[in-house]
Order: sequence, then structure tokens, then C-alpha cells
Amino acid sequence: MSIIKACIFDLDGVIVDTAVYHYKAWKRLANELGFDISEEQNEQLKGVSRVRSLELILQWGHVTKTEAEQEELAAKKNEWYVEMISHMTPAEILPGAKEFLETCRAAGLKTALGSASKNSMTILDKINLAGLFDAVIDGNMVSKPKPDPEVFLKGAEALNIAPADCVVFEDAIAGIEAAKNGGMKAVGIGSPNVLTEADLVVSGLNEMSLEKLSML
Repeated sequence: MSIIKACIFDLDGVIVDTAVYHYKAWKRLANELGFDISEEQNEQLKGVSRVRSLELILQWGHVTKTEAEQEELAAKKNEWYVEMISHMTPAEILPGAKEFLETCRAAGLKTALGSASKNSMTILDKINLAGLFDAVIDGNMVSKPKPDPEVFLKGAEALNIAPADCVVFEDAIAGIEAAKNGGMKAVGIGSPNVLTEADLVVSGLNEMSLEKLSML
């Protein structure tokens, strides 16, 4: 039986919820193009790359753009998003996230962030959590999207911990799959009906404890 030595956390939906900012930015872009996107449609964009998200949005709006125009639109969306997250505060940390990170570190566990977001460091700085991670692996360091385990394997490597001794905290199906593909344990943040492949599912990090961790 492997002993958990490291915890690797996804950022969005686990530590903070920046989905609302992505939604506002994509919605603004869609509105400029003459249509709207619903919250249901936005659910399909979670954990999906910026390029793929834009492709889906253009499909929904029946809008055709050249590759150069698409790059321009994606960049514009990102500018709006970065502008919004630059006003984030520690008040936006999800319940229990900071406390659980502190508990893990006090118990001698290593901690890493494994996120597809290219703006992870900006967010961590704004919410004052950068100091609670031994390593940060973000979208600037990986080329393969989840469910490829690259982001989590790089996290384990940066911590110098074997993947089998790591547990990943994720809110997306693709993230749980990525953890499993990397040979790691996975704790789902969300609904047990959705995150069926996870070893354990909790509604938030406020429900996590070292005891639950030791039972994985």
C-alpha cells in the first residue's frame, strides 16, 4: 500500500473558482460577434483549452473566422480575463482550501499546483497562496491537455515524489482521468455522480482531512 507523500491541486474549481470570469469574458466575446452563450453551454468549456473553447463558441454562433482572426479573438478574450482576475482577493479562495493546504504542509506533505491555466501565478499572487506550494506547474510548462497526465507527472517530478505516492485534487472528469493515467490517486471535488472514476469525492476541501487522506 502506498503512503501519500504529496498532494497536487488543480486550481480552478478546487482552490478558487475563476470559471465565472472565463464565462464573462467568453460571453462578452460572443456578444461582440452578435450572439449569446448560456451557462449550460459554458459548462462544456470547463477544463477545455482556449483554442478549442473558441471553436465551440463560433460553432454555436454559426460564425466562421480565419485562423488569424481566431487567434486575435482568443487573445482579446484572454486580455479581458486577465484584467478581471487582476482584481481577485483572498476572499475568493474556496472554503477550506487554505486550511487544508496548511494542514498538509504541517503534516510534512509536499504540495504542488497542477493547472492548465497560463495565469496560475497571477491568481496565486492575488489570493496570497503562492507560498503554500512547493512547486507550480501551469499551462506555460505543459503541451498536452488533460486527460494526458503530463501536468501532474511534472508536478510529481518537481516534488521528487513517485506518482504512486501522490494524490490529485480535481473538479473535472478530464482531470480525474489525467491523475489515473499518471498512476496517482484522485480526489474529486464536486458530485459523486459525475466524478465516478475518483477514489473519493467531496464537495470541497473544507470536507478533507488527513484521516480521509490516509484511507486512500
